[in-house]
Amino acid sequence: MILIRKKSWLRTVLLLVMLLCTMPALATNLKIVPQKNSNFILEQIAQGLGVPWGMAFLNADELIFTERSGQIKLLNLNSLKVETLTGPAIVSSKGQGGMLDVVIGPNYAQTGWIYFTYTKSTADGAATTLARAKRTNNELTNWQDLIMSQSATGKGQHFGSRITFDDNNHVYFGIGDRGEREQAQNLGNHIGAILRLNLDGTVPDDNPFLADNGALDEIWSYGHRNPQGLQFDHDKKVLWSIEHGPRGGDEINLIRKGKNYGWPVVSHGKEYWGSFDVGEGQTKQGIESPVKVYIPSIAPGSLLLYSGKAFPNWQGDLFAGALKLQHLNRISISPDNQATNEERLLGDLNHRIRALAQGPQGWIYLSTDSGSILRLRPRQ
Repeated sequence: MILIRKKSWLRTVLLLVMLLCTMPALATNLKIVPQKNSNFILEQIAQGLGVPWGMAFLNADELIFTERSGQIKLLNLNSLKVETLTGPAIVSSKGQGGMLDVVIGPNYAQTGWIYFTYTKSTADGAATTLARAKRTNNELTNWQDLIMSQSATGKGQHFGSRITFDDNNHVYFGIGDRGEREQAQNLGNHIGAILRLNLDGTVPDDNPFLADNGALDEIWSYGHRNPQGLQFDHDKKVLWSIEHGPRGGDEINLIRKGKNYGWPVVSHGKEYWGSFDVGEGQTKQGIESPVKVYIPSIAPGSLLLYSGKAFPNWQGDLFAGALKLQHLNRISISPDNQATNEERLLGDLNHRIRALAQGPQGWIYLSTDSGSILRLRPRQ
């Protein structure tokens, strides 16, 4: 009897020691990041990643994210463990290209579709591609390229490309000017355009250029330099975009059907090679003007329309991650869709903020080009 009790006691002690040894390994993944604003807490929940370009919540416990190098990964928010999903397409990850955005589709719980943008190699160069797949355990299955856009050039920049959905089963995604700025005014390709498709990749029968034989049917708006944020406001039924200007002239735009947003005919920015304005001026008849312009550029990498309850004073505001000025940009929007106020948060973080996502609790998740994922939550 004494021998049995000793063995049982030793087994219990051993199990406790093993449990205690595992706890620090989990705790070290979670780190409070010091910052000046006392209204919220900033936590680092993952580090040592590539460039986490896009993020989306599959459920309350799992965050799927892309790395521009071509991988797609899963972060468990309980264990803070990161796993790599198998089965993505072969990605051309040269220059600014790679695996780009990820968003769960409408009715994800029923359909299981996850949507991606990435750059795919062609004989003429890499082209921005919209795809979708389903997740089975740690594998992406039924991968489908819905459209490989007609945007290939020999340049390695300005691929776009964020994804959003409206309330009528349409998917939108943007493409930059691909280093060929004049092509952004050419409706015969997808360069410098925001595209609108049905969820299966087919063209909606009310797209604006269907009757124009010189225009591609998928185009919803054009004249964009490099849109890297796209959000549909489900309350106001409007589409927002944020895009990179040249040297100055980043823009927040309200995207309307069939409209021209001007690049490179009009711009608020200057040429990189000298102190000269780009284009013919800042406005022109027949061209949409931006809701907000940034001078100097903040280099926006994302756009989020906040709708959570954790920060009630921020509801309806737009957030953009700033790559160049390295902060989180908050823009207040009036009922008539005017930008009324701006606040720059996390200016002491000193990292390029790339992707943004709103969690189920209303917390804001952000990624940095230095390979971290962080979250912003209220101070209790």
